[in-house]
This record gives sequence, C-alpha cells and structure tokens, in this order.
Amino acid sequence: MANSKIVDQKKEVVKQIEEKLNAAKLVVFTDYRGLTVDEMNDLRNRLRVPGVEYKVLKNTMTEFALKNTGHEDVVADIAGPNAVIFSNEDPVGPVKSVYEFIKQYKKLEVKVGILEGQKLEAGRIKALAELPSREVLIAQVLGTMQAPITSLVYVLNANLTGLARAIDQIREQKAAV
Repeated sequence: MANSKIVDQKKEVVKQIEEKLNAAKLVVFTDYRGLTVDEMNDLRNRLRVPGVEYKVLKNTMTEFALKNTGHEDVVADIAGPNAVIFSNEDPVGPVKSVYEFIKQYKKLEVKVGILEGQKLEAGRIKALAELPSREVLIAQVLGTMQAPITSLVYVLNANLTGLARAIDQIREQKAAV
C-alpha cells in the first residue's frame, strides 16, 4: 500500500514537471553546485519576475517528464544536480539575469535549454543572453524601416527644388526679355 502511494506521488510530480515543460517558452537547466545559501537566494531574487520559476528538481523525475514531452535529446545533458528555470513569457530576461549572476559569482553553470520546443546548447543560450533588450531591438527595426522613407523624402525634395529653380530661371529669362 505504501509503495503504490509513493509511486502515485512520484507520478504526480512527473505530471507537474511535464505541465511546466509544455507551458514554458524557455527552460534552462543549471548546475548550482558550490553556491552558498545567500548566493542561491540572490539568484532566486533576480529571477523573481512574473512568468519565471526557478526550481531544484530530481533528475529521475525530470528525465521521465522530458521523455514524456518529446525532449529525450536533453536527458544526456542534465547529469548531476539541476536547478531549472521555467519562463512562460520572456525568453531573454531570465537568461540575462543568469549570466549577470555568473559574471558576479562565477559559480553557476548553464548546461542546456529548451526554447519553444527546440534544444539549445549552452553557447546558444549565452548568445540569447547577449541580445539587446526588446526596446533596443524595436528601435533598431524602426530606424531601419525609417531610413528608406527618409531617403525617398530627400530625393523627392531635391527633384522639387530642382524644378523650382528651373522655373525661377525661366521666369528671370522672360523678365529680362
């Protein structure tokens, strides 16, 4: 009786992890070995934003959940202790926070991640963290979109200015005659 109760509890934990994996836009597995309690609390505080959850999970249950959600390719990369970031909204913000933490403490290791169903190696996660902020990207896109319009305005203005000068010269020639 006790065994079936434990098995049911474990199945429930696996189910919860599966739900988190399916709901998250970004999942990042980290190795937290060597962190002090204060450092871990600092990291948790940095990740305390809406839509982000940072959990220490048991590997066996995480492996079952990964296999059940079609992410078998990630299982080989999560050996050792894992703390997992689940981000349901912003895929860049939490990763930026993690790499700022790594710069400061040099203890946390990013192992592997899943971005919208696709496996991400640690190097690609770091590249994601180095992206400019959303506001900067929007400003860059708008600037790029505005450049051709501005050039068109200058060209049209130059043509109109040239036409106005030609008409003015014709007027001066007729007035002189």
